[in-house]
Amino acid sequence: MTRKVLLIVHQHSSDPGRVARQLLTLGYGLDVRRPSLGDDLPATLDDHAGAIIFGGPMSANDDHLDFIRAEIDWIPLVLDAGKPFLGICLGAQMLARTLGQSVAEHPDGQVEIGFYPIEATEAGRRSGLFDAPIRAYQWHREGFDLPAGAELLATSETFPNQAFRLGNAYGIQFHPEVTNKIMSRWVVKGAERLKSPGAQSAEQQIALRRRCEPGVIRWLRNFLEVWLHHPGTRFCSPSPGGRIRGRLMLDPHRAGASAPLASAPRGRGAA
Repeated sequence: MTRKVLLIVHQHSSDPGRVARQLLTLGYGLDVRRPSLGDDLPATLDDHAGAIIFGGPMSANDDHLDFIRAEIDWIPLVLDAGKPFLGICLGAQMLARTLGQSVAEHPDGQVEIGFYPIEATEAGRRSGLFDAPIRAYQWHREGFDLPAGAELLATSETFPNQAFRLGNAYGIQFHPEVTNKIMSRWVVKGAERLKSPGAQSAEQQIALRRRCEPGVIRWLRNFLEVWLHHPGTRFCSPSPGGRIRGRLMLDPHRAGASAPLASAPRGRGAA
């Protein structure tokens, strides 16, 4: 069994945090790459047990950024390989775009920055991944539409699409990787964002962290164990026009081209 997980992050200072720690605890090695700084994406996943794309301050709609286009165009390789894939925040939004859905700001300008309740759907409870309530850390002003054929696993009041599964791929809008150190850096670097509608103050976030963190840690440990042992569903390669035969509609702009989604607004995720 391949015991190395590919972690894709988006800034020099990006830290895979608690996700990396849990993977090491489970016995997996880490292959951390930063395509935004020139790192290559692998041509196959033969040497990896799975792949995770993390968040970042850019938008999944930033088609003017070469690495955003490259990562979205690369995701079908993972899906077709049948290896476990996880998108976190920006990574989940990239996955949604790959699968033909839009990424956009909240219609009322609301954001989720801080700790917010995540509610399981019936599918989420059946999956065993959301069998206990959690209040998870968030930092985003954009959300994604649910891909066709995907199971919605978790929801929240402001951004209803919080977690989904489609075959071997999972997307989550929240940030289970965030530690106290990461949160402390974000609330300083992104202080201006704390004035946005719906955002929690730094003081609120600090107060909530101790209460919310244990549940998120338990959730993450269980999720990674399930995710890495999920048998996966091998996706067919896209046929001309961006359709995966008999299953899904890929974003046709991502199936070998780089044009942006029509009228999709740009925005920013984690600091």
